[in-house]
Amino acid sequence: MVLPTRMFLVFSACIVGLFHVEATADTLSSQDSSFCHGGLQVNYPELFIDKCLIIPKANNLQEKISKTWKAPKICFPGAQKNTQYVLVMVDPDAPSRANPTSAFWRHWVVVDIQGNELKNGEAQGTSLDEYRPPTPPQNSGYHRYQFMLFEQPSGTRVSLTEKEKSSRGKWDLWDFTARFDLGEPVATLQFLTQNSKN
Repeated sequence: MVLPTRMFLVFSACIVGLFHVEATADTLSSQDSSFCHGGLQVNYPELFIDKCLIIPKANNLQEKISKTWKAPKICFPGAQKNTQYVLVMVDPDAPSRANPTSAFWRHWVVVDIQGNELKNGEAQGTSLDEYRPPTPPQNSGYHRYQFMLFEQPSGTRVSLTEKEKSSRGKWDLWDFTARFDLGEPVATLQFLTQNSKN
């Protein structure tokens, strides 16, 4: 089955009734907690993430994020309305944080996201990679799932090479960003989760 290259991304700024997980100093290392900046928001059906955190086992959240929920809704209140954006989601800890031989594992890449729509909570983008949920292997510990939002230079057509399309693992994210002059991410967010059977 051929997946469509265009997909609609529905973004929402305010979701009511979601489980909001608090991140505290004793749950994240200073390195992990300092990754997040810029105000990016990731919204799953029962989980609103607006800061770096660890997904708890409570309410089966680890299982739902891996097996039940589809692509999250993304919101960036700081988006510039006449700017396009590129969103990537990666796992730098594949197959484990102690031995990340397949990093970066590419979970999602969306380009041509219109800033005015992203800011308002309804955006359309081109999916270069369809969303794949976090699926950390059993007994591999916690994995970081990182969302990075980049400004897309005006008139730039962002794409993946044939080699990149052939495998999601061992992706050179920094070569990709340099190739299209994306610069540093304007906003980043990450959560940590592990296999729900651990």
